[in-house]
Amino acid sequence: MNLLEDLKFRGLINQVTDEEGLEKLLSEEKVKLYSGFDPTGDSLHIGHLLPILTLRRFQQAGHHPIALVGGATGLIGDPSGKKAERTLNTSDIVVEWSNRIKDQLSRFMDFEAAENPAVIANNHDWISEMNIITFLRDVGKNFGINYMLAKDSVQSRIESGISYTEFSYMILQSLDFLHLYKDVNCKLQIGGSDQWGNITAGLELIRKSEENAKAFGLTIPLVTKADGTKFGKTEGGAIWLDREKTSPYEFYQFWINTDDRDVMKYLKFFTFLTKEDIEALEMEVKEAPEKRSAQKRLAEEVTKMVHGEAALEQAIRISKALFSGSISELSADEIKQGFKDVPSFQVEGEEELLLVDLLVMSKIAPSKRQAREDITNGAISINGEKEQDLARVMTTADRIEGQFTVIRRGKKKYFLIKY
Repeated sequence: MNLLEDLKFRGLINQVTDEEGLEKLLSEEKVKLYSGFDPTGDSLHIGHLLPILTLRRFQQAGHHPIALVGGATGLIGDPSGKKAERTLNTSDIVVEWSNRIKDQLSRFMDFEAAENPAVIANNHDWISEMNIITFLRDVGKNFGINYMLAKDSVQSRIESGISYTEFSYMILQSLDFLHLYKDVNCKLQIGGSDQWGNITAGLELIRKSEENAKAFGLTIPLVTKADGTKFGKTEGGAIWLDREKTSPYEFYQFWINTDDRDVMKYLKFFTFLTKEDIEALEMEVKEAPEKRSAQKRLAEEVTKMVHGEAALEQAIRISKALFSGSISELSADEIKQGFKDVPSFQVEGEEELLLVDLLVMSKIAPSKRQAREDITNGAISINGEKEQDLARVMTTADRIEGQFTVIRRGKKKYFLIKY
């Protein structure tokens, strides 16, 4: 199976400008290709994973990927897929975010490969050097207003309004493609389906600027969820690639909770499992969906790829401990990850407290009477151990690494006591 056939099997080709020509090019030479990532936040999220991993697939097939950080375009704002103007960020913020994103991209591609190392580029390096006269005469002259107005990214914003700043974004991205084509012979741009208009505009600029030029564009489908909710979002917000924003345990849980209707698609999109492995998992889903084998494999593969083997093992350990109730086996860091979103209460000082008093102080129980009733009925557990002693005193021995106590009321209501 060649590269394009593998991409088709995985459902990763949404649109391609000249499939036959691209297939011929990929079979004849090792192609330089790029995808852009604007620093619109301090971290990439899992919505960015698809183009990143597609670059990686091209590298594994022997081609030369360029991960382009939009240090300049990030100062402007891409109108694609947006209903309103983006908030403009300051230069120092964009520089800081660009550096963070550069570090994250470095995890997914091989920058030390002997024959086809990946490259990180930043479009601020060439766009910042261009003056306004040169930009208007040499670049802007190639774009007709009617042509730009016909693009979806602009068309969708005509009624709600679009500034000249965001209107010009297409030209800047086109300039990126032209620069990389001329400077390093980059012949292919890939991106999400919302980037089709920007990609084809770049191809048009190359055609007008370079004689006998031949370049290509390929887009990847928008990732959707079968239940209609937005991919990559949870009640806590976006699923980030930065472990400080989304812990490895939360990351693992996102994938393991994948709907049966989506899991095979995500295995094709986000893992490097072979066609045979994926088809075997598909049979398991049909024959024994209750085992959730595909979800477990998906969660393991993606968590290991993004956060590493140790973080995956930790996420699995937290999951097992929460399922079995063996809370005392977890470290303080694992407690912090596993109980990040549960109600918490801060205890000041080192004094020992009656369990009844702690339950009321932390609002786990609304009154002492209810607290006593909960304890007597066996509804209270401390670090996974049921407690029915009304005279129970909470001591430093109940504090995991001196930092946390986990109290459960009933079967599912967890509370985190912090010290």
